[in-house]
Amino acid sequence: MWPPVARRTFGLPLLLGCAVMSAWCGGSPSAPSPTVTTPAAVTAVTPPAEVPASPAPVIPTTPVPTPVPPAVSTWVNVFGDTGWCGSTVMASLGRLMTTLGGDVFLAGDLAYPNGTLGEFQRCFEPELGRFRSRSWAAPGNHDYGTAEAGGYFSYFGERAGPTRLGYYSVRSSTWLVLMLNSNIPQGRNSVQLEWARQTLLANPTRCAMAVMHHPFDSSGPNGPNPGQRDLWDMMHGLNVDVVVSGHDHLYERHSPQDANGRSDPARGIRLFIAGTGGAPPYGRARAALNSEILLSTHGMLRLKLEPALYEWEFLDVNGTVLDRGLNICH
Repeated sequence: MWPPVARRTFGLPLLLGCAVMSAWCGGSPSAPSPTVTTPAAVTAVTPPAEVPASPAPVIPTTPVPTPVPPAVSTWVNVFGDTGWCGSTVMASLGRLMTTLGGDVFLAGDLAYPNGTLGEFQRCFEPELGRFRSRSWAAPGNHDYGTAEAGGYFSYFGERAGPTRLGYYSVRSSTWLVLMLNSNIPQGRNSVQLEWARQTLLANPTRCAMAVMHHPFDSSGPNGPNPGQRDLWDMMHGLNVDVVVSGHDHLYERHSPQDANGRSDPARGIRLFIAGTGGAPPYGRARAALNSEILLSTHGMLRLKLEPALYEWEFLDVNGTVLDRGLNICH
């Protein structure tokens, strides 16, 4: 039985209403603003044992700051765990994205079961391929079912970032978005974590988020992932506001938390899990400490990226809003 629809969450609008009123009350959502990619200025990292070995990394150079677009708001769509051949969900999501517009951030596991180029062509392309020009992809573990995620990188090309590393950054509205690769090292002293740190430092912004496949915590069967603690701690220290993941085939919203899983309403990172793109849904397997709502259904997360805050909506495949709310950025 699914949990009841969550009540609207209003963050801290009364306390900081005057400071953000002009950003919040700007009218209906605008057309999506152009995104700008930031190349990852490193060479390939050494993956874990289950991923074919790559050349040893070199020390990264400092990322070059990217231009900040005008201060406007834009809606984006986020989901993962799609590309399941035979599922009717992708067609429904395609119709929603055609109607609603906005950039698409893909949270991994995008062609089942092994991420071959043929599976991308058969299972992702027919319904979702037409959105590639406004999509940005992060890889999942099934995408690495093919050596070095070759099918994934060949299919998405520049929409999976430069240099075939699987991590890079883009701008969406005034937000900095880190697209991360949770299949390769991201712990302390890893090349990816240091790149993420330098990218955040080189691109100061009021609001920032990250998209990656594996969730920091989850009430589903695939959480938590304590190996992400160092990455979460770094992002928490540099004021990242939102992380969106997939991997568990469900929707779950967590309250803002620090790297130790403690509630932190003032500076914590809010985690969303949106592994809802077509793979068979999962149910609750445990109770994550900061879980606020869990829905075992297909759909997609919509985020309205404002200059000083964000709103969220989770829509089922029919476009019905099952969860919504807002929060002020750090």
